[in-house]
Amino acid sequence: MSSTDRSLLIVDDDPVFLERLGRAMTRRGFEVRLAATVAAGLAATGAAPPAFAVVDLRLGDGNGLDVVKAVREARPDTRAVVLTGYGNIATAVAAVKLGAEDYLPKPVDADAVAAALLRGGDALPAPPAAPMSVDRVRWEHIQRVYQQSARNVTVTARRLRMHRRTLQRMLAKHPPPE
Repeated sequence: MSSTDRSLLIVDDDPVFLERLGRAMTRRGFEVRLAATVAAGLAATGAAPPAFAVVDLRLGDGNGLDVVKAVREARPDTRAVVLTGYGNIATAVAAVKLGAEDYLPKPVDADAVAAALLRGGDALPAPPAAPMSVDRVRWEHIQRVYQQSARNVTVTARRLRMHRRTLQRMLAKHPPPE
């Protein structure tokens, strides 16, 4: 990546967040292009692959990981960060496997996004101030197995050695606080 190339593609379906993050990143020296859909993100990537990308995981017309994959295929040195309000370990692992540098939960501020984009390849993020609760770790594990089982409750229950109805009740609940 050229040290002077500060092109940044931001893909998010929340128009207010998209505009605010775009303005904030412009003030931090990035040349920002905005996209509100997976299709627009893929088109922007095809036109001119960016040096940096910030992509929301869930978009109205699909999965933001498709944009991350396309960006990394078009330009392997792109530093991508995935944002989400629906975070879990399974999607974080999938994002990193596709080439994302970091995975940040929403709400997030522009300083955290810029730090994740500009962090050196060997630098690790700071450890969390408070580790996840046992209930949250359990919920994350159940979600990962559920995703790996193609979102099939019966298969997931069998793998976790629990009753299917118990699993259904657990899946219907909101995640415990972190």
